[in-house]
Amino acid sequence: MSLNRRDFVKLCTGTVAGFGVAQMFHPAIREVLADTLTGKRPPVIWLQGQGCTGCSVTLLNNVNPSIADVLLKIISLDFHPTVMGSEGGQAIAHIRSIASQWKGQFFVVVEGAIPLARDGKYCVIGEAGHEEITMVDMVKELAPNAAAMLAVGTCAAYGGIPAAKGSETEATGVASFLKQAGIATPVVNIPGCPPQPDWIVGTIALALGLIKEKGLKDGLAEVVSMLDSQGRPLPFFGRNVHDNCPYLKDFDAGKMSPSFNEKEGCRYDLGCKGPMAHCDSFERKWNGGVNWCVANATCIGCTEPDFPDGTSPFYSNK
Repeated sequence: MSLNRRDFVKLCTGTVAGFGVAQMFHPAIREVLADTLTGKRPPVIWLQGQGCTGCSVTLLNNVNPSIADVLLKIISLDFHPTVMGSEGGQAIAHIRSIASQWKGQFFVVVEGAIPLARDGKYCVIGEAGHEEITMVDMVKELAPNAAAMLAVGTCAAYGGIPAAKGSETEATGVASFLKQAGIATPVVNIPGCPPQPDWIVGTIALALGLIKEKGLKDGLAEVVSMLDSQGRPLPFFGRNVHDNCPYLKDFDAGKMSPSFNEKEGCRYDLGCKGPMAHCDSFERKWNGGVNWCVANATCIGCTEPDFPDGTSPFYSNK
């Protein structure tokens, strides 16, 4: 089953007739994911920097396609500190082997921020030849030869919590780090604390579909053209939460919820950051479509570059 670009984006965003929110990824997307330009599964190296591993946990919760299909049939996850079996020098050697064999064709996913202080020693990700390898070292080594970098989670995208006020690690996001290092590899930001798993898998689907259609260089250029000013894929981050919130009518009517115990009314006076946040969680929801942030509490603006300092305090008692 073939997909044109418009239908592909619609399938990612759940707007094609017959495919509602509960079926965010039609089986055709799995075909696009599995049928890459070369007919081989693209190698993915997943690095974990300064973070909490929450982005890995959210990916493992992906429902459709299942995470088993994603990892075993669609991509080749060649390095992931949390789920892989090997460790130490053997694992580092494998990273370098993949990067050499697939020069210019492999993808690097970064989870967590990159700490620059003390020569990067705040985040040592491995050891080879009795030498410690920092996150700074490995990103500098891999990024120049990668097809693209995916910054998964707000920490990787913009620095996030590790870069918040009071931090002593000089943590920064991937795009900022590459700019400082003079590395021109394209970066796609998939923020969130953590991101909705569909945003991760859907971005991979979008990229592979365009690579299949246009080739690696032009396909990636097309992906970059679909990013907003903050480096986020517009199919998932192109809409404002507040403008699409089911409580918007209450906001317009001045009907505010006095407490979280009250399910009726807008949560703006309780500290909701929906007016400054951009993502499709109001439609896509979480946990297989069971719930979402504002239904249970408030939006804390976790997809934004200034999270958490710029969106704090998260709650209010106006």
